[in-house]
Amino acid sequence: MITITTLVENTARGAGILGEHGLAWWIETPTHRVLFDTGQGLALERNAARLGADLARADAIVLSHGHFDHVGGLEAALLRAPRAPLHVHPRVCEPKFSGSGPAARRISTPFVEEQRFRQDERVVIAATEPSEIVPGLWCTGEIPRTNDFEDTGGPFFLDRELTRPDPLLDDQALFVPTREGLVVVLGCAHAGLVNTLEHIIRVSGRERIHAVLGGMHLERASARRMDATVATLRRLGVRCLGGGHCTGGAALRRFWSEFPVACAELHAGARWSFEEI
Repeated sequence: MITITTLVENTARGAGILGEHGLAWWIETPTHRVLFDTGQGLALERNAARLGADLARADAIVLSHGHFDHVGGLEAALLRAPRAPLHVHPRVCEPKFSGSGPAARRISTPFVEEQRFRQDERVVIAATEPSEIVPGLWCTGEIPRTNDFEDTGGPFFLDRELTRPDPLLDDQALFVPTREGLVVVLGCAHAGLVNTLEHIIRVSGRERIHAVLGGMHLERASARRMDATVATLRRLGVRCLGGGHCTGGAALRRFWSEFPVACAELHAGARWSFEEI
C-alpha cells in the first residue's frame, strides 16, 4: 500500500493539528518514506508527530521549488533526518520575490539561498531530469512549458526591483504508478497543471492518471486556462482530485462543480491510500 499524508496545508482538521500557508507531504511506500516539501516550518514537526510521521525515518527529502512556504521547515527536517538525501532542482537556490511596485517581498529563505543544507556530508542531488527518488516514486525534474495558456500563476521575480520575471524552472512534482493509475503529488504546479500532467505521461509511458493532489496556482487563471484545465482532467479520467493551498477558491468551486465525485478535501491531516503495482 502507498499512503500519502498531508502534513502541512493552509487548513487543518483533527485534534492538535495546525494549519499554515504552505504544503508538506509524507509519502510511504511498502519499503520507504519520503518527505516532499516542508511548509513554512511552524507546523511541520508538531503535525508530523500528531499524524505518526517519524521524520527521522525519512529515506529522502524532496523540494518542489524554492518558495518559503515549501522550504521554510527544511532546516528542521534535515536535523531530524541527517542521513536522508536531499533532492532539488539546481535553480531552487535563486533569490525569489513577489509583488508589484514598492510592495516587493522576498519569498525565498536564506537557508536555501545560501545553500546551508550542504553541510555534514549531506548527499544533495540537484537534477533537471526525471529521477526515481525511491523505488516506485518519481520526481518529474524540470517541466517543459509547451502550451500558450499557462503561466507561473502570479507576479514572481528574481530581483527586488521586480525587473527579472522568475520562470520558476525549479518547479517539479512527484508521481507514483499504482494499480488505479498514476498518482501525482504537486507543490504549486507553477509550470502549469496541464504541462505537468502531460510531462508525467510522456516520461512515465503511462496514460492513465488516477489522482492529482496539491497546489495548482489557479487563483489568477483566465477562463481559457480554466476551461483547458477542466478539459484535460476530464480527458485523462482523473478519479481523485484534491486541490488546495494555492489553487484558489474560484478554481476549487469549478472543480467541485465539474467533478463532484472525484473531488476530495485537502487539509493538514488528510490521508490517501493506493494499491502499489
